This record gives sequence, C-alpha cells and structure tokens, in this order.
Amino acid sequence: MSRTVLERFPAGGPRGSWPAEEFAGARRDEGVPARVVMDLESDAFLVIVEQRAPERSREG
Repeated sequence: MSRTVLERFPAGGPRGSWPAEEFAGARRDEGVPARVVMDLESDAFLVIVEQRAPERSREG
C-alpha cells in the first residue's frame, strides 16, 4: 500500500490538528478518501490518501 501526502500542517499551530481535519474533510466531501496522521519526526499533521498497489498476476 502506498501513501500520497496531500498537505502538511505544523503540529505546533494554535489550532492543533483542526486545519488538517478541515482540509481532510473537504477532500472527503469531494470523494477523496483522505485522513489525518501525525508525523512525529517532522512534528506535523499530514493529510494522506492510501492507495492499494495493483495486484501482480502470477504466471505459472
């Protein structure tokens, strides 16, 4: 499974994760399955979309 980062929001902002949650909610309203995760290393909230890798066919 791969992840695409749509947007980054600093965790130290005065509104916390709200801007990221609002952005993700707007993307979900558009039909994009976005969600918010915390990246501890960069101290940021990331809005991501997970995508399944295409299944590889087995040739026998």
